[in-house]
Amino acid sequence: MQEPLVQPIDPGPVLTIGSLEIRPTELQVFAHGARVGFTVREFQTFFVLAQRFDRVVTRQELYSLVWGGDMPRRDRSVDVFVRKVRRKLSDVSPGWTYVHTHFGIGYRFAPERTLP
Repeated sequence: MQEPLVQPIDPGPVLTIGSLEIRPTELQVFAHGARVGFTVREFQTFFVLAQRFDRVVTRQELYSLVWGGDMPRRDRSVDVFVRKVRRKLSDVSPGWTYVHTHFGIGYRFAPERTLP
């Protein structure tokens, strides 16, 4: 397995947020007991957002923390990986929204139930 370019920030013990269990040292996430099959980069993207619970994270900040360095102009990597994270979370946890878009700014992690 290839080493990530940037290690997750402060990978402490298991982090529990509602029905999510995040295991930073194992690079694994469980939603409602089901394992979310994130790649290393997807996990890093998710973990940066989860660590900043209910705070808007700019695309540049997310790029810098996950990929390292400044985001190239017109680079869509952040958007692509956030889309992958959303899809995988939705696959194991339908009826929930975890990552919200703040157009022109970035993304915010705040789990909320979308179905009754």
